[in-house]
This record gives sequence, structure tokens and C-alpha cells, in this order.
Amino acid sequence: MAKEAHVDAGGVPVRISSPDKVVFPAAGWTKLDVAEHFAMCGVGALRGVYNRPTMLKRWTKGVGGDPFYVKRIPDSARSKVDVEFPSQRPGTMFLPLEVQDVVWLAQMNCLDLHPWNARASDMEHADELRIDLDPTDNYGFDSVVDVAHTIHDVLGELGLVGWPKTSGNRGIHIYARLRSEWTYYEVRRACLAISREVQRRNELATTAWWKEEREGVFLDYNQNARDKTVASAYSIRHTGWVSTPFRWDELDDMTPDRFDLMSFKDRWDDEGDLTDGIDEAAGDLSEALAWVARDEADGIGDAPWPPHYPKMPGEPPRVQPSKRRMKDR
Repeated sequence: MAKEAHVDAGGVPVRISSPDKVVFPAAGWTKLDVAEHFAMCGVGALRGVYNRPTMLKRWTKGVGGDPFYVKRIPDSARSKVDVEFPSQRPGTMFLPLEVQDVVWLAQMNCLDLHPWNARASDMEHADELRIDLDPTDNYGFDSVVDVAHTIHDVLGELGLVGWPKTSGNRGIHIYARLRSEWTYYEVRRACLAISREVQRRNELATTAWWKEEREGVFLDYNQNARDKTVASAYSIRHTGWVSTPFRWDELDDMTPDRFDLMSFKDRWDDEGDLTDGIDEAAGDLSEALAWVARDEADGIGDAPWPPHYPKMPGEPPRVQPSKRRMKDR
């Protein structure tokens, strides 16, 4: 068994220790396979994380074990950035700037890449709106595809360009690049307003935060809050499937498991980086924020935030509905 290997990352050799270590036991895929994947699609993978504080989700025991999450990174990291978490605690996170940094994440046993939706150059203004489509039990990928069509229409009406990809699990992620002019709070509220409009138009969509009230395809607006992360393009998920960007005209033919770590190689050879151009498509959030104001005027205010965030202005009670009903008896 080799003690180390070196992978070419954009002309820079990156050391990979224990390259024969099996990461996906069922398929026999190794740590070196993971590193070579990120070297292959490094330009696209870097586009998703470039200059963004990035959390390390480390699968040190492979996908047969549990990952652990690292926000404060080791000294071996080539590039770092100081951040402030929602709790106001300071920290230091990894900052990918070159393809070698993406391959280094593979060396650190990371499979899926988890960047913020803001750049280190302006960490108070998010430049990416993220819509995470997550089907509840008893709803399949066909329902996700149906709702994604509605999201495409709604984003188009707002003048925003949606960039879809498989999540690598059961759903779809749709990103819209923004000009860096709006806070996390504004981007999250805009995503909530967009998701509510999608819910009005498509009965399969839901914005219900509490799982006991969800049915259909959940649109997770809270993925836009500060410090929240979503697996970025070309991430490898614990399923072995690659989070694969696709064109809108491919939507009806897409399946969640269509591209795994090995079959994705042909996809890359055939299509290259389908996120090319996303940075040049930064849009205006003004019209979506006008929808926020419209909802407010109709008595439809904010929705619950994740539990570890400070209580926010106008937020409804952060109490599970069934528990609230029991308390009111």
C-alpha cells in the first residue's frame, strides 16, 4: 500500500497521504480517486468556493463512519480568513483561492465542499441566493423536478438567472448569483418570498419549517443565513453521487444518481464546466425584496430561523407547533 501520491492540481503537485485508503467501501473507491476527481474538475469546483470561507466536512473513516465538521482549520491550510459566526464568536476558516486548495480538501478527507454564500472580500453582503429543494418522505425526484420548473419561471420573472445542479442526494440545488449589495438577512428574506411565491403556484412546494408540518418538496430558505453552507458544485456526497450542474433543458431527464464518482468522468469530458458564466450573471435582488414588502403588507412576515441563531426581529415563535398547542391547552 502506497504511503503517498502526488496529484497535479493546475500545474501544482499536491501530496495525498494514504492514497489507497478506501473511502467508499461498497464501490472500492479510494482517497486518491477523490483527489483525482477534484483535480479533474478543479476549475469548476474552485468556481463554487473561490474566496469563500469554507467549512471542512471530514470523512476520516470513509462514508461508513460519521463525518465531523471543522470551522477552525489546521495550520497546514494554505489560506485562511478570520470570520465572525452568528453567535458573534470570532473564528478562522479555510479560504480556497486556487485549484490546489480544492485538492488539499481531498487530502483532508473532505468529499463535499461547504462554502459561505459571501466572499472574503465582502463578508457582510451575500453574493449568492441558494434554493435547496428537499423532498419529504413519500415524494420522489419527479416532484423535485416539477417544483424546479416553477422556480425557473419565477426567477426569470425577477430577472435572476438560476443555475441548477443535482444535490448529490435526493434533491436539487438552484443558485442565483447576486451583486454584493444585500445582507444575509435581506437575501434570506428574498429567498423566503420567492419560495412562498413558488408555493402559491405549485402545490408540491412547501416552505413549512417544522418537519411535522411539511409535505411535498421543502424549499429551505434558511440556507441563506450567515454561516450556513450547502454542498457546492462537483462535491461528492456520501451516496457516491456527484453534485452535478446541468442545463435547464436537461431537467426532465435528470435523476439524482445519474452521475457517480466514476461515471461523472464522461460527463466532464462531454460537457466541461456548466457553471462557466455564473459569476458574470450577478443579478439584482430589488424586485424580490419588493415581494418581501408585499407579503409584509398582507400580514405574511418572517418565518423561523435555525435554532442556534439569535432571535430575529419579526420572527414568529421558535417553538414546534405541536408543543405550542399543548402549552396553550
